[in-house]
Amino acid sequence: MIIGVPKEIKAFENRVAILPAGVKAFVDAGHTVYIENNAGLGSGFANEEYVKAGARIANTPQEVYAAAELIYKVKEPLAPEYPLLREGQILFTYLHLAPDVEQTKALLDAKVIGIAYETVQQDNGSLPLLVPMSEIAGRMSVQVGAYLLQKSNDGGGILLGGVPGVAPGHVVIIGGGNVGINAAQMAVGLGARVTILDISIERLSYIHDVLSSRVITLISNSYNVEKSVIDADLVVGAVLVPGGRAPKIVSEEMVKKMRPGSVLVDVAIDQGGSIETIDKLTNHQNPYYVKHGIVHYSVPNMPGAVPRTSTSALSNATMPYALQIANKGFERAMRENLALHKGLNVYRGKLTNQAVAEAQGLAYEAICF
Repeated sequence: MIIGVPKEIKAFENRVAILPAGVKAFVDAGHTVYIENNAGLGSGFANEEYVKAGARIANTPQEVYAAAELIYKVKEPLAPEYPLLREGQILFTYLHLAPDVEQTKALLDAKVIGIAYETVQQDNGSLPLLVPMSEIAGRMSVQVGAYLLQKSNDGGGILLGGVPGVAPGHVVIIGGGNVGINAAQMAVGLGARVTILDISIERLSYIHDVLSSRVITLISNSYNVEKSVIDADLVVGAVLVPGGRAPKIVSEEMVKKMRPGSVLVDVAIDQGGSIETIDKLTNHQNPYYVKHGIVHYSVPNMPGAVPRTSTSALSNATMPYALQIANKGFERAMRENLALHKGLNVYRGKLTNQAVAEAQGLAYEAICF
């Protein structure tokens, strides 16, 4: 199979889909890899490393897309890339289609085979290709929040860990999944007072066992969310509905009651966001805005700020699945790996993810191989 790795064009996105080691794995298995010129440079991997591993360097994205049967990416294709896609081409990347009507239409019109990292799901419900980026984004959320709390960033001038004789800051985390627990670990490590909310008693019990008395666990309902948010210095939105649009948990009325200079970081923004007042995307160059006196951070590709770490973590997770597609062919890989099959979002003009279909009011069609 011919694998194509284009350079990411999303603003300030420095990750790349593949490591030189991944190129060698494909080549050793008899496949051909085209990688766009300097695609790995932002993550610290030069063309020479890829060539040494057996890759062919393409000078333009057009060359990559024209040659490849499998497009292997990090982030969803953007408008300039839509015309480069062709019918039957396999697209393996994060898609986050639920809130993105334009992209969904483009992929359906192009009749590509779109497999989304974020909906590849194992029998136990885990999301193996989302986990490494969730871990990074969760840890970054507190790191970013602590920075934005500084007065120079329009924050309230709060040091999350406090000092002897001065109370620490309060971090409220909404959602106890991989993002939430990693955010909690970081916040605890800084010495903050931490509250984490989730709808699952079982998940809260697990968090309590892992983090012991260092965090307060609360069942997530409107009363507990409002009470916690109003008292928070930093709120981390960490709610996930696999493949679907994130529900709005924090209302505008709650935000209006927060202390001026408090910070909101919505890690769920790439799925539409869970905080009502976060109504626009930001980026790594201009990462926040102030609304109702509260600092709002809504960067959808947070791990892109630490590309050396996140590229390695993502490639480690995705490569086994990409190799299965290349070695077995798309249909056999779908038949033999149910987790991978769950990642199928679009197939030759058909929408094959029910959560996306429901979010956009479109027809859903199950595909069997």
